[in-house]
Amino acid sequence: MPVPDAVARFNRIATNRVARPFAGRLPGFAVVRHKGRRSGRPYRTPVNIFPRPGGYIVALPYGPDRDWVKNVIAAGGCELELRGKIRPAGDPKIVHDPGRGGMPPGVRHLLGLIGATDFLHLTKI
Repeated sequence: MPVPDAVARFNRIATNRVARPFAGRLPGFAVVRHKGRRSGRPYRTPVNIFPRPGGYIVALPYGPDRDWVKNVIAAGGCELELRGKIRPAGDPKIVHDPGRGGMPPGVRHLLGLIGATDFLHLTKI
């Protein structure tokens, strides 16, 4: 069961605004740069991100039905602000993984506590 919507709203309004300026520079974080599916408006969403062979895994603690995830899927990719650099990423896929296999042990445990089992896999372009 993903994190409740009220927590997601609070994070979108408050936490993301605070984290956005530096999330693209810190280890374990990135900013996903994407465009609205209908509006074409540019958005920047801070996320937790982890390397995987040939790409990245983004934890989806609020589930896969968030607008930013839908935007990335619809566009076939996004740009990542990662460690101070802009990196293109494509071939987005939602992966349901109750075992949280691609996560480091400490993160796997924390994601288990909140019931997060969905992840966005992205390929380096």
